[in-house]
Amino acid sequence: MAAGFMNCVRARLKTVELWEEYVAQMEAWTRPAGLLSMHIARTGDRDICFVGLWQSEVAITAARPQMIALLDSQRPMLEELSSDLGLTDPVSGCLVLSD
Repeated sequence: MAAGFMNCVRARLKTVELWEEYVAQMEAWTRPAGLLSMHIARTGDRDICFVGLWQSEVAITAARPQMIALLDSQRPMLEELSSDLGLTDPVSGCLVLSD
C-alpha cells in the first residue's frame, strides 16, 4: 500500500473568463506544510478538478484553515454546484495506489 493522503475538489467557475484569475490565485497560493503536490485539471469550459497529494491525514487536517481561507477568496468566482453541495464537491482519503 502506498503512503500518503489525497484530496480532490470539484468546482465550477461562474464564467469562462475567470480561468486566468483562478489559475493566477492558485499559482500565488502559499502551499501549506505537508502538501507534496497539487494538480488542477480543466474538466469542462468552466469546470475544475483540484487534486492534492499530502504527507498524511494529519497534514491535511492541519492545513484546513489555510484551504478554507483560499476558498473564501475564490467564492466570488465560483458557481454553486447544487443546493446540497454548495460551491465545491470535496473528497479525501488514504492513497492506496500510486504509479
